[in-house]
Amino acid sequence: MIEALLRRDRILVVGAMLTVTVLAWAYLIAGAGMGVHEMDGMLMPMHMGAWTPAYAGLLFAMWAVMMAAMMLPSAAPMILFYGSIARRRRDKGDPVTATGVFASGYIAVWAAFSLAAVALQFALEQAALLSPMMETTSIAVAGSVLIAAGIYQWTPFKQACLRQCRSPLDFVMTHWREGTRGALAMGIVHGSYCLGCCWMLMLLLFVGGVMNLLWIAGLAVFVMIEKLAPAGHWIGRAAGILLIAWGGATLGGLMR
Repeated sequence: MIEALLRRDRILVVGAMLTVTVLAWAYLIAGAGMGVHEMDGMLMPMHMGAWTPAYAGLLFAMWAVMMAAMMLPSAAPMILFYGSIARRRRDKGDPVTATGVFASGYIAVWAAFSLAAVALQFALEQAALLSPMMETTSIAVAGSVLIAAGIYQWTPFKQACLRQCRSPLDFVMTHWREGTRGALAMGIVHGSYCLGCCWMLMLLLFVGGVMNLLWIAGLAVFVMIEKLAPAGHWIGRAAGILLIAWGGATLGGLMR
């Protein structure tokens, strides 16, 4: 009986996550409400909006949806594992609902990051350091971000957060809380670990282009590999070395 319920729960949760992810990517491909057309994998804005509350809200929606599209697939194993444990513990309430609350807490953390990203985008644009494709026009900024992201891949804090993302069992054993509020709290905590793991990688969007679909997809795939592949933590460190070298070569262009 319990196995049949687990299978049903898994189908419902996977279906919901797949639907949200597909809709999020469809929103991005359609231009995220920015009035754009696509060219060679790059979303080309028809115009840059004035920084009104409505425009800032549109950018926040774009960032929040983009974070959901990029991060939900890599969080799927943790979300499914939470759902199976909630079902087996026979906690009060519907385990599927609790799983949705857990996922909502996770997404809420990345929505908070999206607010910070919009503020950073505003600062870069006001400093005339951002192109219409929302990539930095400064070689110094691009090179510095690449090097900083590469160094961050090797920091103990990054590795500690990555371990929590890579080990659903350890996370559940050390952070389990009962009830709907507990599910929300756990989702926020797990999202915070994920944010600690990946926030510098997300800043690379300002290097490759926030509107660059291929760059967005590439970063999303890398995050999945780093979190889910057996040697993902070593792949992440190797990528750090490449980012440092790339950043050094970029800054070297200033010397020429």
